[in-house]
Amino acid sequence: MMLREFVDEVASYRRTITVFAPAPDETLERYFETRNVTVEHEPLPDDGSGGFVVVTRDGEFVGSLARSAVREFVSPGEVGFGPNEGVRLPMNLLADTTFVSFDRRKLLAATREIEDRAYRQGRGTLRSGFQTLSRFATERDRYESIASKSDLDVHAYARPDRTTAQSISETENATVHAEEAEEIAAHWFVVFDGGGDDRQACALLAEEVASGPNSFRGFWTYDAELVGDIDAYLRESYGEE
Repeated sequence: MMLREFVDEVASYRRTITVFAPAPDETLERYFETRNVTVEHEPLPDDGSGGFVVVTRDGEFVGSLARSAVREFVSPGEVGFGPNEGVRLPMNLLADTTFVSFDRRKLLAATREIEDRAYRQGRGTLRSGFQTLSRFATERDRYESIASKSDLDVHAYARPDRTTAQSISETENATVHAEEAEEIAAHWFVVFDGGGDDRQACALLAEEVASGPNSFRGFWTYDAELVGDIDAYLRESYGEE
C-alpha cells in the first residue's frame, strides 16, 4: 500500500449529515457534494439558534454540533490557526470524511491540533511530512520544541530541494528523513500514534492535487487502527525497519 491508497480507502466510507434548520443549508451542501458525505435536511422551527447537524455512519450515530460551528469550519478563510475548540469539535465530528480543495491554511489548523495533542501527551511517536526540506526548515524550531519532550519520538519527512539534507542534519531531538520518493513530495501528513493510548491516536493525510495551486485531497482520522496502519507504513517504508 502507498499513501495515496489510504486516501482512496477512506473515500470509500460513507457518512450522512442531517441538517436540522428552518431551511436547507446551501453552504454545507456545496462543501460536502464532492466528499463521501450525504447531506439531508430536516425542517426545524426558527428559534434563533441557527439549528444543528447530526452525523451518522452506516446508520450509527456519530455526533452532533451547532450548525454555526460546522459552517465556520468549512467556510474558506474562517478557520483560525492553532488548536482551539472551534477547530477541534468539527474535526472530531467530520473525521474519516475525505476533503477536496483544502488549502494550506486549513491543513495547518488541523496539523496544529494533532501536534498539540502529541505535545500534551508527551510520549509516543509523531511523524510529519513537509513535502520539501525548505518547508521543514521554516518549522524546524517548532519541531525541536515539540521533540524536547523526552518520551516523544519525532520524525520529519521531506524531499531535498534547495535546502540540503546536510544543512538540517543536526536538528535537535527530532529525526529528519530526507527522501527522494515522489509520494513524500506529494503528501502532507501528521501522524500521532497516541503514546500507548488509542483515544489520543490521530492522523491527517492529504495529497496535493493538480486542480489548483496548494489544493489538497485527503482526510483526518481518530481511528486508532487506521492511524497504526499509516504509522507502520511510514516506519517500514522509510528506513526504520
